Amino acid sequence: MSALSDIYSRLPDNLDDLPKPANAQAVMEADRKARHWSSSVPGPLRPGSPEHKKAVADMFRETFNPYKPSVIEWPKLEPDALKRVTSLPIWDIAVQTEGKARLRMAAYARLIEDPDMKDAISRNAWEENRHKEVLSRLVEAYDIKMAPEPPYIEPKDVEWAYLVTGFSECVDSFFAFGLFRVAQTSNFFPAELIETFEPVMQEECRHILLFANWLAWYRVTMPAWRRPWFELKVMAVWVFLAYERIGLARSVDSDGVEHTQDNNFTVNGAKDMTAEDLSLADFLELCLAEDQRRFSGYDPRLLRPTTTPAIARAIIFVTRLFGRGPSGRTASLSAA
Repeated sequence: MSALSDIYSRLPDNLDDLPKPANAQAVMEADRKARHWSSSVPGPLRPGSPEHKKAVADMFRETFNPYKPSVIEWPKLEPDALKRVTSLPIWDIAVQTEGKARLRMAAYARLIEDPDMKDAISRNAWEENRHKEVLSRLVEAYDIKMAPEPPYIEPKDVEWAYLVTGFSECVDSFFAFGLFRVAQTSNFFPAELIETFEPVMQEECRHILLFANWLAWYRVTMPAWRRPWFELKVMAVWVFLAYERIGLARSVDSDGVEHTQDNNFTVNGAKDMTAEDLSLADFLELCLAEDQRRFSGYDPRLLRPTTTPAIARAIIFVTRLFGRGPSGRTASLSAA
């Protein structure tokens, strides 16, 4: 039995084993529940408290969408749209990132003794596996040439690997929310493909909501003597992520063809997706608006990731000082 099915055997191993929706209304209702959730527990949800921990686990379990993005009919793309999709320098990294995330979260879940957090992170691991399957099927449907996947090896330092994955998702999702909106409003992706991937984007929002609240819970409940070392590890993770996003990743397939992948596409890819003169400040304003929109349906007492949005606001503030602040295009993009 695989590590993933071992830690959460109640979920199916692949997309084909999920229940099929009875009708379109069932799909719509499941999608709505995945985006809106509030805890019935009254009062504040103080991080580290039993109420907070239970609310986090309940949120992740009750917002699970069994249909989307599992029920996918890949739309036939016009030649120009197909070329735009297949030429993006992200697919190798996207598939491999989800594969690593699945393994790292499954490994970390096995270490957790608390049943609520074990359940939530195990579910998160399963959903990462679903994302990998979705991406793999997209690659197959549109005949995107890929380098061979590397072997997925369970990390030696499981906590480090989980932190790297969690913080990385917080960074990448923040920019991906804005990038996805740019792709939608500029018609870089056809509407059918946007609709197909929309539930995947919302699941990423749930994932980083879980990570932010797990982090707050973990910081409070860990022994005091461990906290200084843990905070040093968190700082080291941020340094590692900054280093990782410098430059390009290259791999060579079995035919000797080099595949160049952009580690930082979620940050700098907006200019490739629209003909508009979208400044960095405009893009960051859009990311902030989309970040807020995607989190707005969840109980406001749950914590949200704050570091990347804070950095974005600081950059916008500095650009305003030098007269290069947002141009006003953000509002029209957000409303589209």
